[in-house]
Amino acid sequence: MNSNPAPICILIADDHPATRAGIRTMLERHEQMRVIAEAGNGEEAVACFRKHQPDVVLMDLQMPKLDGLQAIAAIHAERPGAPIVVLTSYPGDARVSRALAAGAISYILKTADRTQVFAAIVGALQGETVLDETVTSDMAAKVGHESLSWREISVLRLVAQGKRNRDIGRALYVSENAVKARLKNILAKLNASDRTHAVSIATARGFLDY
Repeated sequence: MNSNPAPICILIADDHPATRAGIRTMLERHEQMRVIAEAGNGEEAVACFRKHQPDVVLMDLQMPKLDGLQAIAAIHAERPGAPIVVLTSYPGDARVSRALAAGAISYILKTADRTQVFAAIVGALQGETVLDETVTSDMAAKVGHESLSWREISVLRLVAQGKRNRDIGRALYVSENAVKARLKNILAKLNASDRTHAVSIATARGFLDY
């Protein structure tokens, strides 16, 4: 009787071939893990999931065609509760919250050591959430901070493009005074000193990703 447990079959989704190769090498050093497929964009990730039915998906967020969030949603539409671990270079409380809301069970940074990545993969099969230590600290620091509404994010995206208030109002079909009011709220919510500072904070936290 074979006492060895069945391997955990993993799909890696990342748009950088060298990164995928590095992740594959790391995972296959673990006797219980086996990479069965790789995807270079979100569309490929969904197609590979459909074809190979992996036990766990390691998903990057920044990818062409479909981004990671869209791919997570598409996979969950086919198999609700599919274990998906985000493995990305980008922290930020808004980014993490969005990924978990989309259906990811864990969020790990690529700077994490391999034991944490292994723990997230094994935990995903057991329904356990694992958050990178940097992510946990970042989210704890933002407890009590208000989130930006989609209207405020739409204003801030245009600010990031260098648009003036008048041009932002025209683009969003609102008055210039309405734009000024939203910017005032944005500065207060982000504790930003000016609009450039607000863009910097919002980018770091992940509000402007999508």
